[in-house]
Formats: sequence, C-alpha cells, structure tokens
Amino acid sequence: MGDAGSVAHGGWQRARRIARVTAIGTGATVAATVVTGGVLLGQARQARRTIPMAEAPPPRCDGVYGAKLPGPPVTMVILGDSSAAGYGVHRRRETPGALLATGLSRRLHRPVRLHRFAVVGALSAGLRPQVESALEVEPDIAVVLVGGNDVTNRTPLSVAVRYLVDAVRTLRAAGCEVVVGTCPDLGAIRPIQPPLRWLARRWSRQLAAAQTMAVVEAGGWTVSLGDLLGPRFAAEPTRMFAWDRFHPSAEGYAVAAAALLPTVLSALGAGQERRPSLAHAEGVRSLPEAAQEAARHAGTEVSAAQVRGRERGPGGRWAQLRRRAFFGVGAAPQPGAAADPAQVEGLA
Repeated sequence: MGDAGSVAHGGWQRARRIARVTAIGTGATVAATVVTGGVLLGQARQARRTIPMAEAPPPRCDGVYGAKLPGPPVTMVILGDSSAAGYGVHRRRETPGALLATGLSRRLHRPVRLHRFAVVGALSAGLRPQVESALEVEPDIAVVLVGGNDVTNRTPLSVAVRYLVDAVRTLRAAGCEVVVGTCPDLGAIRPIQPPLRWLARRWSRQLAAAQTMAVVEAGGWTVSLGDLLGPRFAAEPTRMFAWDRFHPSAEGYAVAAAALLPTVLSALGAGQERRPSLAHAEGVRSLPEAAQEAARHAGTEVSAAQVRGRERGPGGRWAQLRRRAFFGVGAAPQPGAAADPAQVEGLA
C-alpha cells in the first residue's frame, strides 16, 4: 500500500460531500465539522510521519510447492500491491503467495507452481504489465489483491475499477480463473485517526463494492477482506501488524490467506459447484445487493449464480454469497512463532 496521508487529496469540496453522508463513529455532522476545521490535513501529515515508507522488498516466494506430489503442477500467479507481495514479513513461507500455494497443494494433492508479479506500491493502473508478465507463464489461477493504494491516492473509483476489470477480462480470456481480494478497510489502520479514519473506511468500502460488481460481471470471484483483521488488530496490534503498523504481520497474512483459499479451490473446481444453479433465490442476491453486503462483512465470497436457469433477474445479475468458515482466525500462532503454511490447510 502507499502513503496513507494522501487520502486527504481530492479537494475540500469532495471531502465535505463525503463527510456529510458518512455515518461511522460519531456520525456525519461531526465529520463535516472537523473537515472544515482543517483536521484532515493535520491528520494526513501525522499519518505520513507515523507510517514509514517501504524500504526492503518482501521476500520472493516463487517456486514449486509440493514438488514431490504426483501430477502436473497447477500454475498460480499473485498480482497486485504490497499486500499481495507480502510486504511486512521476512520469511518466504510467511507471504500470502506461499501460504496459498502450500494450502492449495495440500488440498489438491498436486504440485503448485507459484509466480509472484505483485509490486509494492502498485495502483490498479499497474495491473496491466503484471498481467502481461503473468500470461507468459500460462496461469491456471490468478489471485489479485489491490485497491489500498487507490484509496490513499484518491484514484477516481471508476478509473481504479476499469483497470481491474480489464485485468480480469484479459486473464479470463486466456482461460485463467481469477480470485480478487477486494480493497481492505483502511479505517482499521490504527495510525489513521478519526475523522480521517471514517473517510478512509467509507472510501475503502465504496471501492470494494465496485470491485465486486465489476469482477463478477467479468467472470471472476471476489472475497471481501474489509476489516477481516480489524478486531484482532485492535486487541493485539503488536501481533497482527508488521513493524510499520500499516501492513499485516505473518499472523495477519495467514488469516487473509485462510479466507481466500476456499474460493481459490472453488474457482478451480475443487470446492463447491463452480457456478451454482439454484431452484430458488434463497441465499442469492442481485449483484449490486451482494456487493454492498460483502463490503460490510469481511470474509464473504461473491460469485455469479443462476436461479431457475437464468443468470439475471429484475435487479441484474444473480450473485451467490458465501460466508465460509476458515481456519486461522481462532488459532493464530503464539507470539514469537513463525506462521505455518499449514495453517491455511484446514479450511471448511
């Protein structure tokens, strides 16, 4: 992710409009009042001082996982920003790519060849060259984590989503399945104080909902990361945050990988039926409704569905929501213990 202070960009008029309709924390009235007082600008400066800039690159995680297992390897690529690259950890096995590749290999009982093309600091606009590189290795599955830097840089929502959907369509056209972990809730970042936190939360959720709608329409799957780690970050910030207090720690990445892995399995046809066709609309929403609900509930998977053989209803495309149980949230490693890639294996 990038500089958290840049969320103050975009002009005071835009900030006022958003603050008036933000109903988080003590409410919209307070947010609008402090914006006009210049509090956001001061908080942006403080966030810049508190959150260090990226220094050493994250460890490389490319390679074959489960090399001794039978069968041809599944090729997986990791695209996106620092959260996809694993910035904040120091060991290869602690990166989200390694965690996912290990869990996938063990569940499929096949080798997994992993290529990481994610770049620290990348915006959604930076996905295009990553996709071009990924296509050279003929991937079976792509996992994309992106959006935080678009929020902190105040990239227009339509622009960020356009680059993401172009990436998804290009990958799908090449026969690659795509799972997108939508924009995390930057309101959960402790160095960002209210009211900046309230605005960051609203912008994050808006982007996450828009990402969900665009990705599912383009044939991909989404998993809302939201404030998946928020309550535990608040309770155990030294364990769940990395040294910079902005990126997840090894334990934090293990929880995120545990949320993503069931959807990766389903996208590859190894989980539940890939595109469920249901006799009734129970458990199904229109895509806009599903996107909004997922943005509010971290760990929610959204994929396309059919109802009575139809892909669309009065409210648009049908979408299936699943809130999966996943191993890791209640069983993080003890302080000082390295994150175990097997932690993502025991998913329901």
